[in-house]
Amino acid sequence: MITAAENEMISRVGRGTPMGELMRQFWIPACLSSELKPDDTPMRLMLLGEKLIAFRDSSGRVGIFDHRCPHRCASLFQGRNEGNGLRCVYHGWKFDVEGNCLEQPNLPENRRFEDKVKAHAYKTQESGGMVFVYMGKRAVPPPLPEFECVLAKGDDRNIALTHRECNWLQALDGDVDTSHLGFLHAGCIDGSRMDPNDAATYTVINKAPEVYATERPYGTIYSASRPAMPGFDHHRFAAFIFPFWVTYPSDRLEKNASINAWVPIDDYNTMIFNIDLQRASGRFKRMTYADGTPVPGLARPLNYLPRTTDWMGRWRAAANPRNDHNVDREMQKRGESFSGIIGIPLQDQAVQEAMDPIVDRSMETVASSDLMVVLTRRVMLRAVREYQATGKLPAVLDDTAMCRNIRGGDVITPSGTNWLAAYDSAIATIFGSSARTAAE
Repeated sequence: MITAAENEMISRVGRGTPMGELMRQFWIPACLSSELKPDDTPMRLMLLGEKLIAFRDSSGRVGIFDHRCPHRCASLFQGRNEGNGLRCVYHGWKFDVEGNCLEQPNLPENRRFEDKVKAHAYKTQESGGMVFVYMGKRAVPPPLPEFECVLAKGDDRNIALTHRECNWLQALDGDVDTSHLGFLHAGCIDGSRMDPNDAATYTVINKAPEVYATERPYGTIYSASRPAMPGFDHHRFAAFIFPFWVTYPSDRLEKNASINAWVPIDDYNTMIFNIDLQRASGRFKRMTYADGTPVPGLARPLNYLPRTTDWMGRWRAAANPRNDHNVDREMQKRGESFSGIIGIPLQDQAVQEAMDPIVDRSMETVASSDLMVVLTRRVMLRAVREYQATGKLPAVLDDTAMCRNIRGGDVITPSGTNWLAAYDSAIATIFGSSARTAAE
């Protein structure tokens, strides 16, 4: 359990808040590169509670600004994106992607002072089909994180964004909470019909795993461990990487190159960046029974509401709190879905959004199944306090090579194999013996 004050400390992300200031020192996914076209309409973008404007200039460079013009605070959303700059429609002042004032056409020539005016602009980089923004204090930002899914060459990745109407931390909590799988997602699956050679079978048959978790220089890692076929154990691994990344398990470890970023829009809304090489390469496998029949209730893509231009107008699920996430109580009663909601992403979304916008964690009764959740919060709290007291930041901020060989997924090992040893061995097999392991 954490106190109400600790809950506030790691949930709030606005400028000047402890967690918000720590997050600003990292590169943050802002949007898809494809959402911004040269000389196209500026896009409203909210990150960490800040109202921003994103645009791509005539040369293809991306700018992300405070939405207020530094002259008289008119919104630059209404601006003209033209000639390698964004021009405010109020008085015509124009700014480049770095915030430099290029023109002050409403002033007499001898009264202009372009070199003394700058829009509040943030540094940007593009990688892996995404625009990243740095909102921190350094004049020279840290390197971009070196995640496998982001570094993959070309367009061999699937990136799905979804707006979730809840605080970022309760969304991330759900991603490192492993035992809910056997109920929320698999509560009505018949384990006796599943293939014993499929690692996912054991998460269905045994709904009470032994959860192990430990700290790593990049964050935390867990295994949900269960007996598998005679003489073997099943481990389900996932890792948290500062400040909001999770390598989640959705297949065997050697096949599962995927990661989520739980990016705070503000204190009450989160944008999920789901980055997956498995789906993009056509290797994604629907869960089936041994006879090939699809397991019901799990696979359904999210439907999105029409896009709008307001601050909360992007990537909103059509099934949401206002329609109870389209829950089908009759389906629930018939045993076709444990929750009455179809699709794993929507099932997670429904649970997290139905809590208060920021859940009061001082009311929780945590148990051994929550070990990874509790440890991850503890690690976050310590990192925030260290940053407040000394300016020290998690090592992964600058040693981004730590990110390269981290995966989530399932591993089958001989019974009695240490869980971290099992993970390290599997990672070494995938990436080579020189791969940095969880024990580093």
